[in-house]
Amino acid sequence: MRIRPFHETDRDALRQLFVRAGEGSPTESLWGHPESEAGIYLEPYMDHEPESLFLAEDDGALVGYLTGCLDTAAFLSEEQRIADAIRRHRLVLRRRPAAFFARSALDAAAVALRRDPSAGEIRDPRWPAHLHINIAPEARGTGAADGLMHRWFDRLTATGAPGCHLQTLVENTRAVRFFERMGFTAYGPTPLVPGLRYRGARVHQRTMIRA
Repeated sequence: MRIRPFHETDRDALRQLFVRAGEGSPTESLWGHPESEAGIYLEPYMDHEPESLFLAEDDGALVGYLTGCLDTAAFLSEEQRIADAIRRHRLVLRRRPAAFFARSALDAAAVALRRDPSAGEIRDPRWPAHLHINIAPEARGTGAADGLMHRWFDRLTATGAPGCHLQTLVENTRAVRFFERMGFTAYGPTPLVPGLRYRGARVHQRTMIRA
């Protein structure tokens, strides 16, 4: 297993990996349109912070990646990235995405009525960096995820970042256990993620931090 930096020539292969890397997980797909989802969770990192993007390669094939950001407050917000994707890909005119956003609006309204905590990014100077990590099904348990995380930790140390956070799902118990093993701890409430379902059930955001 080789962990290496991202290069511009990796773009097409990385987009293909994005489509299959989350297979079987609660966040495998948000609304069934991988191109727009990559425009939120992959391409902005390739475009704006490629030096914080690392790849796991097994015998020449990409099997995992980690996208990172050293300063969340200075990066495009997730809300803005989603809005851009909706507009660019006309998602409200596509059946599956439109159904997702309608369900999301209903979920958000119910959360507001109950005055429950709402899901979303955190912007805290104690943990300014954040990351997303994805591993192809065939590479899970091979050390690819560990290697990517340790390369990311090396970057945080080298740049003097005070801390890092990430967001996963309460229901993604495998991911939560992995992040705990990597030194992350749970932080804050576990709000409903509007619109998202896993095996027909609602899911909840789990924020985790590491100093």
